[in-house]
Amino acid sequence: MFNPEFLATDNNEGHEANALIQYLQDQPADVLQRVAKSASPEIQEIIRHNVQGLLGMLPGEQFEVKVTSSKDNLASLLASAMMTGYFLRQMEQRKQLEETLLSDEEMSVDPDKI
Repeated sequence: MFNPEFLATDNNEGHEANALIQYLQDQPADVLQRVAKSASPEIQEIIRHNVQGLLGMLPGEQFEVKVTSSKDNLASLLASAMMTGYFLRQMEQRKQLEETLLSDEEMSVDPDKI
């Protein structure tokens, strides 16, 4: 799921270091793996679809697809995917909380009694 080599960059290109990439490079691989696995399959699918939509999607078996980008653009894409994942996880937790509250008869409110 998570490929730690994705973050391998050559910082000797004369460009100013990107703080987000540096932060992620400083994290142990097992931490990043655990974070990646904590997302539900639904969230993973939404993020995958979002990134594929941004990059373009050609079938790999019929095309040799190569994507080139600058570090800054790639960092922006990564930050966008992270924020999308964070937002989706919060919405998923809210949905679960609402479903739990609505299914609990003691917590449900009878609109006729209000």
